[in-house]
Amino acid sequence: MSSVVQILSPQAEELQAKRRELAQLRKNLAEMELQLSTEKAELNLFGIRYQEVVGAKYAEMDIVKAQVLSLAAKLYPKAETFSEEAESAREQAKEYSQKKENTVKPEKEFCPPENLKKLFRRVAKKIHPDLSASVEERNKRNDLMAKLNQAYDKLDEEGIRSVLVEWEAEGFSEDTLELGEQLERVVIQLAQVRGRLYSISAEIEELQLSEMFQLKINIDSAEKEGRDLLQDIAEDIEEKINKAKARIRDLAHEFI
Repeated sequence: MSSVVQILSPQAEELQAKRRELAQLRKNLAEMELQLSTEKAELNLFGIRYQEVVGAKYAEMDIVKAQVLSLAAKLYPKAETFSEEAESAREQAKEYSQKKENTVKPEKEFCPPENLKKLFRRVAKKIHPDLSASVEERNKRNDLMAKLNQAYDKLDEEGIRSVLVEWEAEGFSEDTLELGEQLERVVIQLAQVRGRLYSISAEIEELQLSEMFQLKINIDSAEKEGRDLLQDIAEDIEEKINKAKARIRDLAHEFI
């Protein structure tokens, strides 16, 4: 029995090779997007916790500091900086209060199960904006990618699945493209995906070098050892607040 061997043109062979390369890069891209989204969500959750425990103490410290400086301004009226610094401290305390009011606390801890991560990767590989071939398609993909990240942040599996359904309903396809056009599109996609991989790496590196991320690492490490470092920081600020209040009493006595 003879078998038929399909002979591809050089252009078709190149297209196949480029598509294999793109398939691997899409997997890498989905994994990197997952890492970035996960680390952002975890850091955001930590930031909320930090503000509740430590930020509140700093706000209280600013109020007390403003009181100290206001009294100092009355004792030394020629020293204009006391009044200015007191106002600045009051503004900082006010900013914290406004930020706290606008902060939405998550209903549950951010701990995505593996099946949710797998679903995120699957959807990201399909809808990623850097696979687009037109401005219209990129805009749609950007919108869906934003919805994907929002659903993932909320651990909303149905929300993630709805993104996939919405994408499939759009019906973007390259079946009607000529061979050369398909090759050109894949080459463009490769360049766009490589660019996005580079920018994600830079963004993750910047995130991990941030002061808040480093603090989170230290807090997590201390918790594994049975220590509540966040509470220790809050207690240290509380001690400073008490000393500042004692200073207010001393200044008030001098003023009287």
